[in-house]
Amino acid sequence: MADPTAAVFGRQDVEILGREFLHQGHLRVERLRLRCRRYEGGWSHPFLREVLVREQGVGVLPYDPVTDKVLLVEQFRVGCLDDAANGPWALELIAGLQDTDEDLETLARREAVEEAGLELDHLIPVASYYNSPGGSSERLSVYCARFDSSCGTGIHGLEGEAENIRTLILDREQALAALAGGRINNAMSIIALLWLQLNLANVREKLLAQGA
Repeated sequence: MADPTAAVFGRQDVEILGREFLHQGHLRVERLRLRCRRYEGGWSHPFLREVLVREQGVGVLPYDPVTDKVLLVEQFRVGCLDDAANGPWALELIAGLQDTDEDLETLARREAVEEAGLELDHLIPVASYYNSPGGSSERLSVYCARFDSSCGTGIHGLEGEAENIRTLILDREQALAALAGGRINNAMSIIALLWLQLNLANVREKLLAQGA
């Protein structure tokens, strides 16, 4: 039986007619002139789209299956400047961008050390998705990993990148309440926490077996 969700078109059904670099700073923005095939047949007229070009990124949700606690980090996020409820300090996952040739799991482990002082072993894949495909090329891969919640909290981050990161260890139910109340307001953290809730029994079994 055919998969009704299978994509009708692919990359070969898009023609890039021109590319203009608009900005290169902390972020890179390009303007594309392109056309693509139409469902009813033929090709579209040429049109313009701006795209925020970003590296692949990772996020990690550390979870302690013994105490039923998660570790989240809090840091300044310029995109949240106008968040009237929370201000520009976001509660989120350990995260980073792939700006070298290291693989995503190695990147995730390195970011865990830099942002939370954690040495993580086995990573469980959660999801891989485009963060905002209408205007950004950023694709994020999210993982869950076992940690020992007795490690305590602290302040971490790289001074050279102006990072000032606070770690928080929360009961899983506290984290879900923060999500429901709007304190956790970013897609990566919402996806990871809901995934953990949906798969809790299997995740706990798998992570407990790692520590056996």
